[in-house]
Amino acid sequence: MRIINLLPAFLLIMFLNNSCGTSGNEKKGEEAKTEDVEATTEDEWTILFDGTSTENFRGYNKEEFPEAGWEIVDGTLHCMGSGMGEAGGKGGDIITKKKYSNFELSLEWKISEGGNSGIFYLAQELEGKPIYISAPEMQILDNERHVDAKLGKEGNRQAGSLYDLIPAVPQNAKPAGEWNQVRILVYDGTVVHTQNGENVVEYHLWTDQWKEMCANSKFADMPEFINTAREGYIGLQDHGNDVWFRNIKIKEL
Repeated sequence: MRIINLLPAFLLIMFLNNSCGTSGNEKKGEEAKTEDVEATTEDEWTILFDGTSTENFRGYNKEEFPEAGWEIVDGTLHCMGSGMGEAGGKGGDIITKKKYSNFELSLEWKISEGGNSGIFYLAQELEGKPIYISAPEMQILDNERHVDAKLGKEGNRQAGSLYDLIPAVPQNAKPAGEWNQVRILVYDGTVVHTQNGENVVEYHLWTDQWKEMCANSKFADMPEFINTAREGYIGLQDHGNDVWFRNIKIKEL
């Protein structure tokens, strides 16, 4: 009778041991697969700025990278403030040498006190016209000090926003002097701004809603903006204030 009573327990122990062993092997296999996926994903990213070279950028409507106004310092790409605000600085805006259509852009930025800058995408080079005429902009701003934070509508000129159109919600930008990590996803007209790990803006280019939104904004008389190109440059703005960028990379989708 004792043997009969112990048999189910013995079989249960054997089953649990075998199950644990199998799960362990499967887990190791899953970990290996995960590592492979991560390695593959990382390989898909193209480094635009690695802290040592500006070879992937040039000046807007210029053939070369600006000799003045921008510098590499401590592994960052630094736009040197001129104190001229919207009049900009000596360097002017910079753009990638290559155009992109569907992509995910990733970078970190840090703004000076009272500073303003931006990240443009799908930008075109229009002779005699500024870059913002044709390109949506993810705003960079010291929300605490710069007057733009209080202008526009419902915070749509604060950091992370689609400038002057859609406010970043939640508004989670870090203060001046601290690094913010952002991503911009563009895929067949769908655009997502991610700031410090949270999606803060989502919209869709070329739709009736997009055109209506533009018609009620400062871009109403800018057809190049309303009809945003399907392929364009990534741009970093010289707004006359000190701003730093690092870890700039892009993945084409």
